[in-house]
Amino acid sequence: MSFSLFRASVRTAVTSGSLPRAQLRNQLRSSIRKFSTPSEAPAPKSNTTLYVGIGAVVVAAGAAFYSFSDSGSNAVKSGVQAAKVKANFVPTKEDYQKVYNRVSGIFDDAGDYDDGSYAPIILRLAWHSSGTYDKESKTGGSNYATMRFAPESGHGANAGLNVARDLMENIKQEFPWISYGDLWTLGGVAAIQEMNGPKVPWRPGRIDGVQAQATPDGRLPDGSQGADHLRQVFGRMGFNDQEIVALSGGHAVGRCHSNRSGFDGPWTFSPTTVTNDFFKLLFDEKWVWKKWNGPKQLEDKGTKSLMMLPTDYVLVQDKVFKKYARAYADDEALFFKDFAAVCAKLFELGVPTAQWVTPEPWIMKNADEK
Repeated sequence: MSFSLFRASVRTAVTSGSLPRAQLRNQLRSSIRKFSTPSEAPAPKSNTTLYVGIGAVVVAAGAAFYSFSDSGSNAVKSGVQAAKVKANFVPTKEDYQKVYNRVSGIFDDAGDYDDGSYAPIILRLAWHSSGTYDKESKTGGSNYATMRFAPESGHGANAGLNVARDLMENIKQEFPWISYGDLWTLGGVAAIQEMNGPKVPWRPGRIDGVQAQATPDGRLPDGSQGADHLRQVFGRMGFNDQEIVALSGGHAVGRCHSNRSGFDGPWTFSPTTVTNDFFKLLFDEKWVWKKWNGPKQLEDKGTKSLMMLPTDYVLVQDKVFKKYARAYADDEALFFKDFAAVCAKLFELGVPTAQWVTPEPWIMKNADEK
């Protein structure tokens, strides 16, 4: 049985309610272990006048980019597209739902890539493009999608995200009216929801920026650090201790790659399904330092197939972090509620309130919902 087919059957079991989550998790542990490498409320009407104004801003950005860079064609193209929006087309929630559905349709096309799904790396793209926000300077965040440009695209924390950007570029060509910031964050929402995670409120309104707005290196978390580093990095974005722990739960999915971050391995036995297993494993497994030539990381003593970063392990060492980590390990519903809220906040970092197309976020339907 292929991994993609197995995941499809898991999704069906969860959404239909035919299997309790606890029973499902036990099946995932036994079935996915072999895949781990050793080592609706009605939507408010769109604010048409506001969206047209955003289009005008993007046109101006296209003109500005011409003076900032010799390679201004992309921004000029964005300006032309914005002009078309201004004259002919104002997207509705249904139009964004079509984009969501298209993004979710590529997740299972991954073949042998990682664990058979592109969803985790699309989520990472949304995370890293938003997590550069600085609340003091009000720079960075999801508004300008500046990871399209060097040097930000080449920052060490973004290694490997060219895969996700290339995938999303294909979708951008199909829906040229959507900004990169809206596309990438909507992709993150789709990734969470299609991996059986919670519904994440989302709304459009981000505009595409220019190369001069790219953020400096060092704004994203460094997995080799400790509690002080987490508080400094996430505090700069405006997150408190509880939100830091909740966001860390995103490590329930995906894996590290030795040829990218230097670290290697998945965090859980179900790296393409959102659960609270990241927290449960932190408490339930015995973690030891991995003996290898790579950077310091931990591995589970039992199977040696899972990993934790130093910044993960600090969640059970720091007294305040541990309180929240234990609560999430004990209560998946609580984790889902807080994870949805903090992801929604993350994906909106850096976007001025006046830019939002709708005053209240939308809940996007899963791809298989009627």
